[in-house]
Amino acid sequence: MKKVLLLLIGPILIISIYGFGLNRENKKTHQFDKKQFTTVEIETILQDSLLNVRAIELVDGLEGLAFLTSKGEFGAIGPKGVFEFLANEELYASENYDIVFPISLTYDSIVPNFRALSATEKHGYGISIGSPALIYKLNIEEDKIKVVYKEEHPKAFYDSMEFWNDQEGIAIGDPTDECMSVIITRDGGNTWTKLSCDVLPKSKEGEAAFAASDTNIAIVGDKVWVATGGKSSRILYSADKGKTWNVFETPIVQGLETTGMYSIDFYDETNGFAIGGDYTKPADSSANKIRTQDGGKTWQLVAKNQSPGYRSCVKYIPNSNGKALVALGFKGIDYSSDYGNTWTHLSDEGFYTIRFLNDSVAYAAGRGRVSKLTFK
Repeated sequence: MKKVLLLLIGPILIISIYGFGLNRENKKTHQFDKKQFTTVEIETILQDSLLNVRAIELVDGLEGLAFLTSKGEFGAIGPKGVFEFLANEELYASENYDIVFPISLTYDSIVPNFRALSATEKHGYGISIGSPALIYKLNIEEDKIKVVYKEEHPKAFYDSMEFWNDQEGIAIGDPTDECMSVIITRDGGNTWTKLSCDVLPKSKEGEAAFAASDTNIAIVGDKVWVATGGKSSRILYSADKGKTWNVFETPIVQGLETTGMYSIDFYDETNGFAIGGDYTKPADSSANKIRTQDGGKTWQLVAKNQSPGYRSCVKYIPNSNGKALVALGFKGIDYSSDYGNTWTHLSDEGFYTIRFLNDSVAYAAGRGRVSKLTFK
């Protein structure tokens, strides 16, 4: 582990003397500006042809973010001067930002492929895909930076991770038995337990999930919704932080390994949206966008045969009363101001995942870059 990681984890991944921590978007804090967005300004902060980022998390109080890559690397971006405690050779700067990257998180000889990143107020956690599946707990002290979960099942493949609170979190993955893989922590991430298929809905043939944007899981209060995909694309739902589970059908396109929901978001306990499609047929918009207004029990197709087609990530715009959404993927960025009924194509620039800093500024990442997006 490089020294830079020990210095960086302090202010960024735990609450320390700098007061920074990772944080999910706050969706409701003030009145949403009713004007419709017509453009998006894209500022590329970090660019590298070998970069592949699907796991990002905002850094509370920093107006920056942390991210993990497919090559087992950790990075962080913040305003100029925020990392002044680091030696100059340990960071580099763009015009407006300081950047710490790359920080290697190899495990023995394994180079983890990270697709998910989440956090409590004190620690950051990253989970890798493939076997062995690894969850890293990051800490300011070198001897406490460790792998806290390891699963060596040949079918292990984890897709997404989220926390309800500082003690309880969840990660989901493809089936290794007769149900989706669901692991839970109740002690702040120190230990993780895989749920038995006795307490989970049985998976259908060909049902799995997509590690496309770390947005297969949505959490509001004690509730959690998990979007599956593939030959069957359904909602796994728990109202009690993963203790008991139900399953709900959806009308989204499914039937092939490449079809179904790729991303889900909930604005509150009743209003949710999911998007996906078939990445091998990215223009197909016949049945790739669905909405619920009853907490995920029933879903309706919206914007049928209307763009956008396949997208890997959808997010509600904060403070929009659930009206405004942004969806993006490798074919571009789209915006809706009417609950997803109609969409405006804002850009052809491709990204995999997005997180909102406020109701007009977001960070997005994908192949080759991490960028700041300003919607106007």
